[in-house]
Amino acid sequence: MESVIVGALALIGTLAGTYFANRKSAAIIAYRLEALEKKVQAHNSLVERTYRLEEQSALQEEKLKAANHRISDLMEQVMRKGE
Repeated sequence: MESVIVGALALIGTLAGTYFANRKSAAIIAYRLEALEKKVQAHNSLVERTYRLEEQSALQEEKLKAANHRISDLMEQVMRKGE
């Protein structure tokens, strides 16, 4: 009978230790997951801003090409009138 009591107490101790260790491990995993989510959000924000900047840059390049073309056309007209 004494060995059954000792076994039951050992079982209770083992279960309690396992429970608290798993609980602590789960808390650490949750904390690390939150930190990783914040980093991913910051990265995604950076990617979105970069994409917008690239679009704006392409638009400005197109506008610059159009302006240069218009300037070239105007210079040709001036040169023709000067002849």
